[in-house]
This record gives sequence, structure tokens and C-alpha cells, in this order.
Amino acid sequence: MRPKAIVKIIVDLAMTVLLFCLMAYLLVGETAHEWLGVALFCLFIIHHILNWNWHRNLVKGRYTLLRIVQTVINTLILLSMIGLMISGIILSREVFDFLPISGGMGFARTLHMLASYWGFLFMSLHLGLHWSMIVAMIRKTAGTKTPSAVRTWLLRILMLLLAAFGVYAFIKNDIASYMLLRTHFVFFDMEQPLVLFFLEYLGMMGLWAAIAYYIGKLLGYYRKRGEGKKVEY
Repeated sequence: MRPKAIVKIIVDLAMTVLLFCLMAYLLVGETAHEWLGVALFCLFIIHHILNWNWHRNLVKGRYTLLRIVQTVINTLILLSMIGLMISGIILSREVFDFLPISGGMGFARTLHMLASYWGFLFMSLHLGLHWSMIVAMIRKTAGTKTPSAVRTWLLRILMLLLAAFGVYAFIKNDIASYMLLRTHFVFFDMEQPLVLFFLEYLGMMGLWAAIAYYIGKLLGYYRKRGEGKKVEY
């Protein structure tokens, strides 16, 4: 595997870990939350630099329905990150406290909450739409050329269980209330172990990623069917 591909994997993995830590906000501490947010934003910029070809090809080629969906989700992730950074700077009490910013705290809190939960959703969908590529890169790294039927079905069952747990976690934590602004304050169970918190968010990420993965498969199927090609799953 090329060094650039390895760097991409490391950056994406680090972004995923930071995303989980940032969703834990009060459980990791306000100061750590701010510094982790800065780190995620820096990695986000690096991610786009490493994938600059995607930006160069935006105006090239034919836009299929799948490509449109991918582009829209990528744009929404970008807007979420911008919203998080702007609101984070306004709310900052540590990292950006030196900036002469006054007022706008109520708006910043609302924007930060919306961008956080919707951004988590969009990033999970992005992961699902690129899951086939990720698996291919893992196989190439491991030197596995032929997929194992047993391993494939085990992974499908694991993903199904993870997605089911994600539904439970989504309902239990009332995430929809934050995404739809039915409440403006996020509740954290301070007695909940951090590991369990991460598992719940892993389940929710798995849920959205699985949905995006199969939507991508379906859109790809209809695209190839329209081109008169045989599609195998």
C-alpha cells in the first residue's frame, strides 16, 4: 500500500476516535473538548488536502444519483464542521478565550448542538457510502485477495446486531430531540461509564453507516442496470 493511502487511513481513524470523544463533552471535560475539537478540525483540513482530487473532479464527469448523494453529504459535513468551528470559537472559555468576542452565546449553543448531532449523522453516512472502498483497502493491507463467505456473513450479522443496538441507543438517548431542537440542552448521565457511552455511539454510527451502505448499493444497482450491465452482490 502506498504511503499516502496509509496516511489517509490513519487520519480517518484518528478523526473517528476524536468524534466519539467530542460527543462525550462533559464526560471528557470542557478544556479537553475544546482542544480535541481543534485537533479534529485540523485533521479535517488534512483529510481534504489528501483527497484534493475529489475537489478537482467536482465539475468533471456525469453526475449519477449515487454521486449526487455523496456530494450532498460531503457538502453537509463541510457545513457542519464550519458551524462547529464558528460556534466553538464563540463558546470557547480556554483555547480561544483571548479573542474579543461578546454576545451570541445562545445562538452559538444552538448551532453547536445542531452541527454536532447532524454532523455525526452525516459523517456516519459518509463512512457507510465508502465502506466498500475501506474494506478493499483493509484486504489489500492484509494481503487477502479472495473474500471469505464465512467472514462476510459473520460481518453482516455483527453489523445487524450493531445497528439494532444503535436503534436502542438512539431512542434511549433521545437524540431526535437534539436534532429537531425539541430541547436546547443535552442531558448526560454522569454515572454512565465512558466505555458504555462510546459503545452506544458506535452502535448509532453503525446504524447510519449500514443504512448508507445499502442505499449506496441500491443506487449503484439501478445505475448499472440502466447501463445494461449485470450486477452481482
